[in-house]
Amino acid sequence: MKRYSAFAVAREALTGHRGWERAWRRAQPKARYDVIIVGAGGHGLATAYYLGKRFGITNVAVLEKGWLGGGNTGRNTTIIRSNYLQDPSAAIYEKSRALYETLSQDLNYNVMFSPRGVMMLAQTEHEVRGYRRTAHANALQGVETRFITPAEVKKIVPIIRLEGPRYPVLGALWQARGGTARHDAVAWGYARACSAMGMDIIQQCEVTGIRRDGDRVTGVDTTKGAIACDKLGLVVAGHSGVLAQMAGFRLPIESVALQALVSEPIKPIMDCVVMANTVHGYMSQSDKGEMVIGGGADGYNNYTQRGSFHHVEETVRALIETFPMLSRLKMLRWWGGIVDMTGDRSPILSKTPLQNCFVNCGWGTGGFKAIPGSGWGFAELMAKGHAPLTDSFSLDRFREGRFIDESVAAGVAH
Repeated sequence: MKRYSAFAVAREALTGHRGWERAWRRAQPKARYDVIIVGAGGHGLATAYYLGKRFGITNVAVLEKGWLGGGNTGRNTTIIRSNYLQDPSAAIYEKSRALYETLSQDLNYNVMFSPRGVMMLAQTEHEVRGYRRTAHANALQGVETRFITPAEVKKIVPIIRLEGPRYPVLGALWQARGGTARHDAVAWGYARACSAMGMDIIQQCEVTGIRRDGDRVTGVDTTKGAIACDKLGLVVAGHSGVLAQMAGFRLPIESVALQALVSEPIKPIMDCVVMANTVHGYMSQSDKGEMVIGGGADGYNNYTQRGSFHHVEETVRALIETFPMLSRLKMLRWWGGIVDMTGDRSPILSKTPLQNCFVNCGWGTGGFKAIPGSGWGFAELMAKGHAPLTDSFSLDRFREGRFIDESVAAGVAH
């Protein structure tokens, strides 16, 4: 793999840019792999990358039924933060945030990480108490975050309206080292690094069945033929329940659509991420000037990747109260993604009843921010059978009542 650098760009400019190689190889499946990862999104590719980098496991195939990064990785609003209340959540998200800081250098690929800061507005007295509690918990966890006053909120985000008729801004939980990254670049960077290690990334290859010998996985059936493996990782977000059914077990998740939209591009007006959980809307400004807006998930189970008018109306109507200038903008694009929700709104990174089959799912609406940490921990789980980052997120917690309830603790799990 040729390294990207300013010198490489200058050299190629002088030769008509004819020397660039493909970012990753087009691969056809082999008969057998040590590990198969199903799902070439951010979490699946990160898992493969850390299997190779940390444990030397490179005989790996990453299977994708569509195109690389075409699921939730390419459909989210790119928020990165780690100020969660529960200790296991804070640990894995802080690991992820820290990895994002050096990810461009690690992958030799610019993922456009922007530590612009993430602000979570407190618009009720209940939220004020909750966020103060989270700030104290984060201090004990070693996560840099603090509760700020309305005056500080206004200084950071001048376009905000503090005196809303229904939801005044009473303060905010502020994480200065949170931010955003380019979602496609994260997937592409991991894919390039995996391919350079000799791993096969196989697109347009849908898994149609999971092979087993008794209670042990032996391989998968795909639209490109049968492929044998020693270990299997299922990392397919909203379709995790479908793959689990093929493997012969059930998962405590439900799949729903989560929607987002962007406005027409405008001049720079906001240089951080703002989340308003009371009205359930969150917003940032992209490098192209678009206002990137996200809202709530559908109230019914579905696998659609389209939006619905009532959610756009509810989200934009609520945000206009706090950001009146939004009322003058036109919507440019609108889409949905399929998110997999657990009862406690925390992920599942776990062994399964099928021996040597592992599952990584249940990230709900907060999956993008967790990609590096998820891959780091899940790779260790697959390689060694346990991992400090993932042990608390096993399937056993639902049977034993050890819930990691971020939905109640944080008000929203984004």
